[in-house]
Amino acid sequence: MSASVSDSRPAAPLSARLLAASGGVLAAFAVALSAYAAHAGADPHAQARLQTAAVFAFGHGIALAALAPPSRRALTRGLLGALLLGVIVFAGGLAAAHFFGASTRLVPYGGSLMILAWLGYAIDAMRR
Repeated sequence: MSASVSDSRPAAPLSARLLAASGGVLAAFAVALSAYAAHAGADPHAQARLQTAAVFAFGHGIALAALAPPSRRALTRGLLGALLLGVIVFAGGLAAAHFFGASTRLVPYGGSLMILAWLGYAIDAMRR
């Protein structure tokens, strides 16, 4: 039996690979953020915010890592890109508020973008 078997499927588009890699980075960020929140002695309010950011980053990171590689349509990748932007604004905004004292005024926009991206993804999935 041959030691190497070639995969006859074409490589995923670069944008799909970047989205999948971003998902992996988000998941790693989430694990680190959750560990920090649990062990750094943050006050309960800050700890809850950081854990919320970690949960959203982890869940959406896994979703991007799983959904992006098989996505062949530009519309699908665009919706996943919107999802990535939404989670960066949402989870990143919560983390930035804790670490840098940044405002959380953009956080709701990130959440709204995630909702719209998921709804768009669902509609796109039904049209394929």
